[in-house]
Amino acid sequence: MYSMGLLLHSVGAVTILVMVFTNLFLLISSRDLKKYRRLHSIYLLPLTATIAGFIIFTGMIMMAAKHLDFTVLNIVMIVVAIAFIVLEVKRVKALKYLNASKERAFEAYKPFARRVLQIEFIMLLIISLIMWLV
Repeated sequence: MYSMGLLLHSVGAVTILVMVFTNLFLLISSRDLKKYRRLHSIYLLPLTATIAGFIIFTGMIMMAAKHLDFTVLNIVMIVVAIAFIVLEVKRVKALKYLNASKERAFEAYKPFARRVLQIEFIMLLIISLIMWLV
């Protein structure tokens, strides 16, 4: 049962990496703010939030299975999860309040969102590699 929990947690980690990469790809390839905002609100945001919740939930189950044994790696994973949530909230909030009537508003938003997604991807990739190697 413990190994199945680890497997589910690992699959969730790979899935969130794929979702962040997909977010990044669609952000770079999008030209129209309205289409991107619609795609983001209907598909990308709910999927990313669900997968992040799945990873956090399976992590809590694994912590309970280990009798709440806080190791350095577990604490780092908790910090990464909180950082991921904070970065996503900042990115989505900036997209929500982006003025669609202004010219170049989307072009001004793209570098910020790209930087946030790149930080998320690198952060998640590093913690995933550490998790798989340890």
